[in-house]
Amino acid sequence: MPSSLGVAARQAYLCAKARGIAIRPLAERAHLTEEALADAQRRLPVRAQIEFLNQVAAALDDDALGVALAQEFEPRRSGLFYYVLTSAEDLRAVLERAARYTGIVNEGIAQDFVDGRRVGLVLRYRGVLRRIDRHQIEFWLVALVRMCRTILGVWLVPVRVRVAHQAGRHHAKLSRFLGCEVEFGADVDEILFTREQADLRVRAADSYLHRLLVEVCEQALSRQRRVRESFTARVQNIIAPRLPHGQVRARRIASEFGMSERTFARRLAEEGTTFSRLVDRLRLSLARQYLQDELMPVSRVAWLLGYREVSAFTHAFRRWTGQPPSAARRRRK
Repeated sequence: MPSSLGVAARQAYLCAKARGIAIRPLAERAHLTEEALADAQRRLPVRAQIEFLNQVAAALDDDALGVALAQEFEPRRSGLFYYVLTSAEDLRAVLERAARYTGIVNEGIAQDFVDGRRVGLVLRYRGVLRRIDRHQIEFWLVALVRMCRTILGVWLVPVRVRVAHQAGRHHAKLSRFLGCEVEFGADVDEILFTREQADLRVRAADSYLHRLLVEVCEQALSRQRRVRESFTARVQNIIAPRLPHGQVRARRIASEFGMSERTFARRLAEEGTTFSRLVDRLRLSLARQYLQDELMPVSRVAWLLGYREVSAFTHAFRRWTGQPPSAARRRRK
């Protein structure tokens, strides 16, 4: 199970505590303890961090919690990761190091460095379902841009930001902080800058210190265990963004893995599931998540799940839960 330093979860813990929210029940729902949250030296399971952020966001009724937490966060709590970035030469080197050493902070996220017409990062989830996350990814984006603005000494604005989750009620807070429009419901999580921005110099760059820290980071990476990622989780992370576009066919998804449909079915069977069962489970989970947003019409929920007719979605939801979506929404309210 991938783990993290838990910086976002602990920032949420401090926020909830300051607001007088009872921590223990929220922690228990996320399979954490209050003691683990209070101990900054303990790594936390990535799945538990995501769920704890979800619980705190629900308690505070704030679907932009990750944005608020990252604006209050002390970046030096990231430890070695922060210092290897702040000693780099320029923004390009900062992004390269961020891609290389993300696992030191969070084993559930991998970043690919993009160096083409634009420069930036593409994020991938490892061993964790992307669909359950919103606040961790928004925390990460805001914390990264905030850190870069500080070490570069300029008001850095990305030229493109895309995220896989859907826009919430307070989605404008993320765009407002980043200074650019954010594309929600994308098929990839990415943040990009211009090539001119990539050449911006880090004010406190120190080549000697940086070489030393890179060596320490490499040693830290070599000591990390390899994250084992279930095949089912990988398949679900590929399926989720394709649902609204009707591109969820076993043969097509199998080709993404370079497999025949038969081999693909066997791999799923080894983990105790089938393609249709996996898709149904994913749709139900996403449906429950989307129905929590009272401003999202049921017709849009149906479309996001790949149904062209609301009646087809209603029939499927009844089959899964024994009740219509409207009843589930009323019960939630």
